[in-house]
Amino acid sequence: MNTTVTAAQTTRTTRPRMLHGLTWLVLRQHRAAFGGLLALTVLGSVWIVLQRGRMIDLLEAGGWPERTVPLPVVDDAYGSLTTLLGLLPGVIAVFIGAPLIAADQEQGTAQLVTTQSVTRRRWLIAKLGWCYLITLVACSALSAVFTWWYRPYHSVMPDIWMDPSAFDTTGPVLPALALFLTAAGVTIGLLLRRVLASMVVTFFFAVATQTVWGMFRDHLAPTRTLRYPLDGEFPARLDDAYEVDRWFGSADGRLFGWGSCAEQTEKATNACIAEKGIVDNVVEFLEFDQMAGMQWAGAGILLAGTVALTAFALWWASRRPL
Repeated sequence: MNTTVTAAQTTRTTRPRMLHGLTWLVLRQHRAAFGGLLALTVLGSVWIVLQRGRMIDLLEAGGWPERTVPLPVVDDAYGSLTTLLGLLPGVIAVFIGAPLIAADQEQGTAQLVTTQSVTRRRWLIAKLGWCYLITLVACSALSAVFTWWYRPYHSVMPDIWMDPSAFDTTGPVLPALALFLTAAGVTIGLLLRRVLASMVVTFFFAVATQTVWGMFRDHLAPTRTLRYPLDGEFPARLDDAYEVDRWFGSADGRLFGWGSCAEQTEKATNACIAEKGIVDNVVEFLEFDQMAGMQWAGAGILLAGTVALTAFALWWASRRPL
């Protein structure tokens, strides 16, 4: 009987783990953050699928697209969803990226780990690799599901495709932005070596980055120009377009600002139009078919920034004590 118990105990203690070494260490240390992010991804994806189904039922009942349906076809929950998706890259950067290395530095575990048989570079690569992988999987899944909802029905959504709530939460932009901000958070934490300070600085860096990104977004593709008669109907082509600028145009090709003939009376306005020879409206715009190319161009820039920040973090850590 004693032999049987001992054998059972030996079997339990020698059973190999599915994960071991650095992989086991990193995932165990950050299991709460990584698990929470993956759970949020599953719940968010299920919620998007359910909301998409409800919206499709509403559109079919209204005879869309053959007939126009009253807008909006989504409720306030849609706005809450896009807000949460827009905040997600910054949240990951602040609560996962910034403490990833800074917490080990502050608590002294970084020095302990790097005195073992594992090299400093290998430890950093394992931490960064798993952090990036979980971030990429979570944000790519949410972006893919939301893109599946948004793209075919963008014309009935309350936001236009160039709004941050659509452009930054669909396609490759969401995971690319999350990776870039996470890499920035890791780098900031590595430099500051304090968790709270790193989280605060990362928060302000994320706000500044997304502000600059919003100013840069409409420069990701060349704009197009359309002229139509001054008194003509608004072209249907522009219904789904993002207007960058607008002018008045003369027959000889000169352009005048939109307010060039904003006079106090109609007679004065007509006299101004005749004097300048204005015959056309001129619109500079971006079209929906440019969205995917713009998103991949922007994602490429963000991923290049991620690589640069990661390379700097590895270089810095290999030459400075942790």
